[in-house]
Amino acid sequence: MPISEDHVGRSYPATAPYEVSRAKIAEFATALGDGDNPAYAGDDPIAPPTFAVVLSSAAWDAMFADPELELSLSRTVHVDQRFAWQRPLRAGDQVSATLTIEKVRARGATAIIGISVALATTAGEQLCTATSTLMHTMGEAA
Repeated sequence: MPISEDHVGRSYPATAPYEVSRAKIAEFATALGDGDNPAYAGDDPIAPPTFAVVLSSAAWDAMFADPELELSLSRTVHVDQRFAWQRPLRAGDQVSATLTIEKVRARGATAIIGISVALATTAGEQLCTATSTLMHTMGEAA
């Protein structure tokens, strides 16, 4: 059965911990064209807010690997992204991401899927919730 409203509330196991490093913060800030921003450099840098995508997108793997949902990244468009921050990511943070399917609206061959990814330190401190809206076109019948 492809993804449907019945899958709302399904959560997946947390990703393996990812260590946020000064080097990755600097690389990401440079890729954004903001490499000279002092907030992203020095001994105690914070990560740019959109760095959360690196961590939250890793949590997508479990959802796309779930055979029951019949999802394919190649048939998916990422249409919206939002972040609700408790505090910035900092160099040295060990972070895991947990994905939950929040909403599914299936119409014909298209599903609009709302997901949330909770980012937390391995010590349990909540850091951010990244919410996304995905539009998925169902595959052809075999």
